[in-house]
Amino acid sequence: MKTFHIALIALLLIPGAALAQNREHQQLAADVRMLQEQAQQLALTLAAQNQALAEALKAITARLDAQNEAMRKGFADQRLMVDELSDAVGVIRERSDDTNVRITALREELEALRNTVQALQQAALAPPPVVAVPVDPNAPVPTTPQPLPPAPAPAVPSTAGLSPQRLFEPARTDYFAGQYSSAILGFEAFLRAFPRSDLADDAQYYIGESYFQQNQFGDAVTAYNQVIQNYPGANAVPDAYYKRGFAQERLGQADAARSSYETVIKSFPDSTAAQLARQSLDRLARAQKPQ
Repeated sequence: MKTFHIALIALLLIPGAALAQNREHQQLAADVRMLQEQAQQLALTLAAQNQALAEALKAITARLDAQNEAMRKGFADQRLMVDELSDAVGVIRERSDDTNVRITALREELEALRNTVQALQQAALAPPPVVAVPVDPNAPVPTTPQPLPPAPAPAVPSTAGLSPQRLFEPARTDYFAGQYSSAILGFEAFLRAFPRSDLADDAQYYIGESYFQQNQFGDAVTAYNQVIQNYPGANAVPDAYYKRGFAQERLGQADAARSSYETVIKSFPDSTAAQLARQSLDRLARAQKPQ
């Protein structure tokens, strides 16, 4: 009897348990559907945000491209402006150099005119020479004094009114024409008139060249030495060293020639004269090798 009651109670509890389990499954299903809907909503929200971010990134990229293009254009304009300014500065520098050359030429011409005026003034202030007039002992004595003969006009210097360039060019023309004696006289006259001119070192160098062309190597060495001693730092000094060594070679002074070549190589290593001096040293070295 007791077993029967237990079985009856079990049969009565089975439908309740099934019903409770069914409700739990329904609740889980509802929760799953809710989660799915939330996931879909989140996916839609993320998609919208991604699209908005993509559009914002696209706009930012376009703005950066525009700014970069503007910067490149600005840099190009600045570079063009800098190039134009550099060209303008170059033109101004060339004009300034040309103006300086003209001012130097005018200054030298003024100095030449001043020297000429001073020479004329000194000649005018000098006492006139006394001219001896032969006296005839049989001539009657004049009652009135005879006027003195007029003083001779002062001699005008040969370089009167000449600028350094005008005095230099004829001498250089004589040199290139092979008239070396006339060239020497012209360059010496130039040095007497304009010893401080920018062309003075060139004039002295051409004197040495004129002697060299006439095979007067001793006089050429003396002239080259004057270039080196009187015009240190001038543009003719490297060539003077080299040509002095060449003239010394012609005189048979090998050691002196080698010293001149070594000096120009040491003092002016980048000059054309230094390159020629190196070749001359190689020639001297080959000549001294035993056969």
